[in-house]
Order: sequence, then C-alpha cells, then structure tokens
Amino acid sequence: MALRRALLPALFFVLSPSALAETVVTSAAPASVSVSVYRAPDRASDRAMDLDWLEGYALVTERREVEIPAGKATIRFEGVAAGLFPESAIITGLPSGVREKNLDADLLSPRSLYARMFGRPVIVRRTLPGRGGVREERAIIRSGPDGAAILQTATGFEVASCGGLSDELLYSERPVDLSARPTLSIETESVAAQRVTLSLSYLAWGFDWQSNYVVQMNPDGRTADLAAWVTLASSDSTSFANADAAVIAGKVNREDAPRGAVPTGGDLVLECGLQQMAPVYDAVPAPPPPPVAMAAPMMEMAEVVVTGMRAKGMDAPVTVQQEGLGDLKLYRVPVPVTVSARAQKQVALAEKPGVKMEALYRAEVWGDQVQSVRQMLRTRNRREDGLGLALPGGPVAVFEPFGQTMLLVGEGGLEDRAVGEDVEILLDEATQVTADATLLNRQGRTATIRLTARNARQVPVRFEARIERQPGAALRAQGARLTRKDGRDIWATTIPAGEERTLVYSLTDPAQ
Repeated sequence: MALRRALLPALFFVLSPSALAETVVTSAAPASVSVSVYRAPDRASDRAMDLDWLEGYALVTERREVEIPAGKATIRFEGVAAGLFPESAIITGLPSGVREKNLDADLLSPRSLYARMFGRPVIVRRTLPGRGGVREERAIIRSGPDGAAILQTATGFEVASCGGLSDELLYSERPVDLSARPTLSIETESVAAQRVTLSLSYLAWGFDWQSNYVVQMNPDGRTADLAAWVTLASSDSTSFANADAAVIAGKVNREDAPRGAVPTGGDLVLECGLQQMAPVYDAVPAPPPPPVAMAAPMMEMAEVVVTGMRAKGMDAPVTVQQEGLGDLKLYRVPVPVTVSARAQKQVALAEKPGVKMEALYRAEVWGDQVQSVRQMLRTRNRREDGLGLALPGGPVAVFEPFGQTMLLVGEGGLEDRAVGEDVEILLDEATQVTADATLLNRQGRTATIRLTARNARQVPVRFEARIERQPGAALRAQGARLTRKDGRDIWATTIPAGEERTLVYSLTDPAQ
C-alpha cells in the first residue's frame, strides 16, 4: 500500500542564544541606490527581449550607513540583487578594506531550512487525536528534502506525518548561511568603532532593456508621428525602491562570467511510501526513491507600464535624458523610479511629430531569383527631417489611418542608429506588391533577365529592387538608370495602382 501526502504543513525555528551571540553587523537596506541596465550582449538590437530568459545585466550602486565595531567583524548587506556576481563587488569607505566576501543567496525557506538541518536535532511536535493534545520529543533528520521525512527518535526510525498524526518540526537554530533576503557578507577589521558611509557597487544578471517605437503615418503619406519608449525589465527577486535608473545603449566587450547562485526558495512537499520491507538490523533504513522531477514553471513577469508618468511640478511627461558615455549612450530617467522584482517599467524616450517618412516596398534579388518583397519605411536621422537624436534599436509597430481610426499595418525592427545615419525599418513581407524574375536567354557568360513588379493596391506605391551580383560580374540595364549602394545595384520606380513595371538587364559573369 502506498500513501502520498504533503507533509510538514508548518515549519518553525527558534534562534538559540549561541546564534544570537554571533558578532555580525547587518545593513538591512541601502540609503540610496542607482540601477544602470545593459542590454543582453548576444541579442540583436532590433530584436525583442525574451521576458522568460533575460540575459542582460545591471550595474547596481548602493550607499549604506553602517556601524563598524572595533576589531574583526562580518558585515552583512541584505537586499542585494539575487543575481549578483560576487567577484564584481566593489566596496569603498571601509577603514581597513575587505578581507573576504561571500554571496549568501540561498534564501530562508521551508525547503532550504530542512535541507540544512540534515543529521541535526529538531523537535517533533505532534497533535494527538481526540481533544487535540500536543506532544513534543527530540528527533534527528535522516533524509533530504526530496522524498520522505525520515526521523530518528528515541524509539527508532519513522516517517513523519505518515502514522495518522499531524507532525510539525521546530528548529532550535537557524543555519548561519540562510538569509531571508539575498545577502552579501564581507569580513573586515577596524582599529576603533565608528559609523561610516559605504558605497557598494556590483554587477548582477537577470536584467534587460529595449526601445519600443510606434509610428503613426499621417494622411499625406509622407510624414509620420513617432513615439519611442524605453522598456526596462528585471527577473531578479529583489526590488530597488526610488532608484536612479538608467539604460546603456551599445555593446560592451565583456566576457560573461558564470551566473550568480539562484535562491532555492520554494515550499517543502515530501512524500511517503508505506510498504512491506524485510527487516534491517544495525543499519539506517534507506529512504524511498525521490519522486520524478517536474519541470519548474516559467517565471511570470508582472508588467508595470508607466505610460503617462509625470514628475511632481512638471506639466510634460517624463522622458529619459541622453548622455554620452565614451562610445556608448546612456539614457537616464530624470526622476526616481522603483525597479520592481520580476516586472517591467516603461518610460518615454521621445515624441517626434511630423517626421519625414518615405514608405516603399523593397525586393531582394540575386541574379534571376527574387528573394522577398517587404514593406519598408525610410528616413534620415537629422533634425531637418524631424529626428536628430540617437535611436537605440528595438521593435517597431506601424499604424495607418483608416477612416476615423488607426489600424496596425506592419511590425518590424530598428537597429541602433546614430545622428545623421539613414534609418530603414523593414516590416512584414508584402502581399499586395509582388515581384518575379524571368531568365530570357543566356549566351556564354551573359544572362538576360526580366524583372517584373506588380502593384495590386488601389494607390500608387514606391518600389525598389536591390540586385546583388557576385564580385567581378557586370550588370547593364536596358532603358533604366540604376544607382549603387551598399554593394548592390538599385532600381527605383513608382508603380501606379493596379499596374506593373519591368526592368530588363543583363548579367555577365566574371571570366574564370
């Protein structure tokens, strides 16, 4: 007969006098904090971040007021990021520097507490049937947190909560390496007791950010209103209240170090199996096999969207302020914000009405093969064209007017663009504008090709074909003028509604 049930409905621990007598100094929280988030190094700038697996990192800087005792001491900084890289931590303001530092990221929980007490004494409290009397006795934990709770008492070995009674475990002490919050501990030494202001800086993984752009095309078809947002995301279990927040655009040449320890946390659910067993003498009974491991659920990310955030005394929405940082760009939020645990936050990057915007369709052509035709928006990142600011890459949503409303017509991505650069936003593959290429003839090394572009829309469209050829090949067009850009020959034309345009060209392969 097998019996499966959740065990140990309540877990308690009591600090022993020896634990209370430990000489440690605890800094419960920072007096102020700043969080600067770097984009995931291996994610393309025009790609959206994966909220289930954030691979960026943050530079966290905290200011803390700490009472330093005379002599050797251990200082515990509680509430640091759970994904902290201990080797990156820099602490300034200590009288004699740091002798040793450790990340105590295994958090206090029923599961971690039980695991730490293996082979150590606990108190078993049992609620008796009938009037509900309580009986307590000493025991020793003889199993890990996976499987059954096997205890050794004065009468022998038993499985907790499997004998018809409800058992609770009381712990006489808390293991010193368990904390209610992620904690960085350091060892230091001072010749005299004093109060100091410390600066703690460190890198932590589990963060990321991106820009999001919304483009609303105007009825004239030649301008658009552009709104940009900075979206900051954290998968860390620690929140940073009233933080000075910033995001860093550009790629830092940094080799990723092994990730910090992940807090175990979680509830304690044990199983017991009762079956006939052969007698075992002079040995501890082996625990039953652990249950089949189940995949952990994906992290649920709470979304915090600040769509109209305004600073006190300010009439306009808060927008991030751009600053130079060497070859990088830093975007600083001008007011304190809370970087919440497992959440997103959005702050306006820019609002630019009346941006000059050319809408067209682009075909990629290789020889006599058309790869695809995609919608595209093009502008210049200049003040005279309505922009003139550094544009960090990110997803783009494009809307067009339809009667009295705006409808989504395409989605794409924008790569990082500096001031003065061309801005090209590739959208979805086109369905109403198509192109195909036909090989007319081939003579020796020369092939003659006809490229046909068709417009099934009810309005004229701008069309552009980018023809790529192998190095050394020659291309000649019949009755059309081509330009060359980025190593490709460009054919640009306007196709009236419901009509088509053709280009005949010859390609001569290089001599072998």
